[in-house]
Amino acid sequence: MSTHAPQAAQAVTLPTTLDEAVAALTAMPAAVPVAGGTDLMAAVNSGQLRPAALVGLGKISEIRGWQYLDGHALLGAGLTHARMGRPDFAALIPALAASARAAGPPHIRNAGTLGGNIASAAPTGDALPVLAALEATLIVAGPGGGRREVPVSHLLAGMDLLRPGELIGYVRVPLLHAPQVFLKATGRTGPGRAVASVALVLDPARRGVRCAVGAIAPMPLRPLDAEQWVAQLIDWDNNRAIVPEALTAFGEYVAAACIPDAAPGEDGTVPPLPPAVLHLRRTVAALARRALGRALS
Repeated sequence: MSTHAPQAAQAVTLPTTLDEAVAALTAMPAAVPVAGGTDLMAAVNSGQLRPAALVGLGKISEIRGWQYLDGHALLGAGLTHARMGRPDFAALIPALAASARAAGPPHIRNAGTLGGNIASAAPTGDALPVLAALEATLIVAGPGGGRREVPVSHLLAGMDLLRPGELIGYVRVPLLHAPQVFLKATGRTGPGRAVASVALVLDPARRGVRCAVGAIAPMPLRPLDAEQWVAQLIDWDNNRAIVPEALTAFGEYVAAACIPDAAPGEDGTVPPLPPAVLHLRRTVAALARRALGRALS
């Protein structure tokens, strides 16, 4: 924690069920929910946040595991990155496990949670592009035992925000039983915040490719045209074969869609992108190309 914590929170409530946590938040509108606290305590320590009260979610056992439901995995929002990085979870949702293992040093992975990654919605959140590519859905708990479902992309885009007293309880993820890849580039060797990240999943049943690019914008970006284009080039009936040139073209397509050229000037000429932006575009292209190559190999 930190020396700021005692002054930051005047009251701490430790509910044992999701509905008790919702009730506590409803009774104390100024309270802030906290699970791992990796983002919250950073904000408190920097003086950006002084919550009047805290609702601790660490004792709610129902959101710390997962279960199977109608071809989906129902993941508790309290799952830690460390738990999701284990082999049994990796066999279930490989890309999400890979993002969890890349989430930072051990003390961050041990404390940080899936729900916290979503609720904080930091652009560099490693789980976010994976959830976008998987087209995951949130199950939100509200007052009076209410439950509603929200596409994770809607929450991240600000299209459907959490209402007063609501909490993310679960994340519903389709089980595709197909290759999934998560890759990220950082500014230094070892664990670190992503400069860019790419999540890519195959959907053989629909003969589709889903890709999401993280860290380069406030929310993960889906290059839908690039997805549809490359899906048509894959020989789904012949070991998902594809010509090598298509991999390179896909990477360039994704990068150009997510980091477009500058708008033409008054004379019709297109000004060059700054060197840093060009480097970022090349990074995204390389990640997308490698992700698709690994998924198809």
